[in-house]
Amino acid sequence: MAGYFEHVEMEMMVQAGLTPMQVLVAATSGAAHVWQLDQKLGSIRPGRQADLLVLNANPLSDIKNTRQIHSVWIGGHQLAQPATNTN
Repeated sequence: MAGYFEHVEMEMMVQAGLTPMQVLVAATSGAAHVWQLDQKLGSIRPGRQADLLVLNANPLSDIKNTRQIHSVWIGGHQLAQPATNTN
């Protein structure tokens, strides 16, 4: 399942002693820096590509809240919401 293990990895990083903020920075601007993409990606600033997860809950209070995804935006465009099963 795409994306599942990234959430598990972030949870393990918190269990290892990092704060949720440190984990989020490592997963975003830190990763962009390592890949030498930090002039285009990794943080929200004018002129940068806007890939965002909008969450329903604060990941700083509990890193597991990164799983509470409201919407996904890639390149400034919202991805279609998956259909929900009402049965």
